[in-house]
Amino acid sequence: MQKVNNYIISLKDPSGNVGGPKANMDNINFLKKLGFNEYWLDYGWKPGFWWHYSIWDQITGRINKFKMAYIALPHFFRQHPDIDNIIIQYPLYSNKIVKLIHDTVKKYSHAKLFFIIHDVEAIRLYADEPDRGQAELDSFNLADGIIVHNEKMRQWLATNGVTVPLVNLGIFDYDNPQPLQKFTDYDKTICYAGNLIDAKFLNEYHQKSKLTVFGPNPAEHYNDSIDYEGQYTPEELPKHLTQNFGLVWHGTSADTCNGTFGKYLRYNNPHKTSLYLSSGLPVIIWDQAALAPFVEENGIGITVNSLNEIDERLNAISPAEYQQMHDNVKKIAEKMRSGYYVTTAVKKIIND
Repeated sequence: MQKVNNYIISLKDPSGNVGGPKANMDNINFLKKLGFNEYWLDYGWKPGFWWHYSIWDQITGRINKFKMAYIALPHFFRQHPDIDNIIIQYPLYSNKIVKLIHDTVKKYSHAKLFFIIHDVEAIRLYADEPDRGQAELDSFNLADGIIVHNEKMRQWLATNGVTVPLVNLGIFDYDNPQPLQKFTDYDKTICYAGNLIDAKFLNEYHQKSKLTVFGPNPAEHYNDSIDYEGQYTPEELPKHLTQNFGLVWHGTSADTCNGTFGKYLRYNNPHKTSLYLSSGLPVIIWDQAALAPFVEENGIGITVNSLNEIDERLNAISPAEYQQMHDNVKKIAEKMRSGYYVTTAVKKIIND
């Protein structure tokens, strides 16, 4: 049987205790089990935000990016003409780099080129900038196939001109090193994990159900319904998630998910959902989120229109009903911890 030579291309990210690099690394580790090799792109980024960089940092970054794009990448593909399949973890934050990879791959090898989407900026950031959004959609059509988050994202891309095969991931996997949280009792507690600078809705949370929050950039003060319990790495955080539910919400309002990232929940799979589920926690999620049907169909949490419904909804759940949710989550968590969703989607898109 002929050996298959596959690569997954990812962008180096210097971030610390945030979810993005975790999702990339998990995909790499799970796909290594399918025989994929890893290749890293390095733009020379440093921790922090680009507007904090000195002029010299920005110049050095441009030089590093040029070397990577026009020297390192072509050299790599010239030296590896036997590659069969390449997966790009998208976005690479440069349509030019995506085009360069496509052209270089096609020039030096017979490899097929696929994307795993982490974010679609045409939906998230460029809704009011059609030219920039179209440039991204044009990049997608360079692929031989794309793994998208869910059916809502697939439909949006197909409707907006993406013509290559699209395969639904379902939900992100999560390589969780901590033991699954065991069922103890039903006390109607909730947790929220994320960059708290983006969680302005916490100012409007006034339910009796206790909400424990984790992450960087906490507010100076929270009301009595909320406890702040610090910041942890993605690997360490799950052992602190001992509440009954994990909350998936975004924006400034308790009444609905709003703003750029709140509206984006209609199309994306938030990685925090996988954090909660892989830890053994059922979730509470906005009923208009793209993942709401997945939660309902699998019986792994509840969907709400407003955070102001939470007390009433949780009071209506019996301990036996909660334990059934908890048992259902365990089945999904075991799949996530094994890389079931990404490996299944990759096999499908490569073999179809």
